[in-house]
Amino acid sequence: MPVLRIDDAADERLADYRDLTDVALRRVLEPAGGLYIAESVKVITRALAAGHRPRSILVQEKWLDDALALACDAPIYVVPDDVAEQLTGYAVHRGALAAMHRPALPSLPELLEDARLVLVLEDIVDHTNVGAAFRAAAGLGADAVVVSPRCADPLYRRSVRVSMGTVFQVPWTRMPEGPGGTWATGRAAFEGAGFHLAALALADGAVPLDRFAAFRPERVALVMGAEGDGLSRQAMDAADTVVTIPMAGGVDSLNVAAAAAVALWALRTR
Repeated sequence: MPVLRIDDAADERLADYRDLTDVALRRVLEPAGGLYIAESVKVITRALAAGHRPRSILVQEKWLDDALALACDAPIYVVPDDVAEQLTGYAVHRGALAAMHRPALPSLPELLEDARLVLVLEDIVDHTNVGAAFRAAAGLGADAVVVSPRCADPLYRRSVRVSMGTVFQVPWTRMPEGPGGTWATGRAAFEGAGFHLAALALADGAVPLDRFAAFRPERVALVMGAEGDGLSRQAMDAADTVVTIPMAGGVDSLNVAAAAAVALWALRTR
């Protein structure tokens, strides 16, 4: 692991780490460059354990020993504190950043082949909610996560951090855009794999979660929508069953990640 000390924030070798606070820039740069940013030694360790490859690692001097303990051969860029803050726009205090190569995603049929309980996230644009949903999926027994084309990036820095690195342990992929639309293609893939699509939504005639869980099909895909707008009409039309969480206290819904956790716990394999 070559250790290279750099004291100029404009150095071209640090280009991957510039403007991390600009969400729009990262959305364009990361997919186009095939990279994502992993933050903290703990998260980088989990990414490495999942087989992801770093292009480089950025640390301040005080975190160098931790970075050297990582089992990889990527160059380590050591920068002064002020350079780290110039690059990222904030004081880096989680130990390290790594520019990681994005792994190739499996196709939807490949992902579903051995799964029994799948979480589907449709158009959830908040990175925090995506990360929290992945953490729920990892902790409550989901075999995989599927995200819609317009869903926030699970490998965006904030999603990874909120998930505590569980985005690396839960298999996931994006639903493809097909000729008949996302749900025409997605519905065919889920149906072909023998999945029952359960849309979590407020709707007349929705089945209470506890009743659905009591007679749950063998293979279930739980479909969650964005807060506010909820699920699209296409998702609702594709669903085999609409399921709702019975609520009390005048509250009609939960945060999407909290709702996912409740539903996954109810549908877990017993």
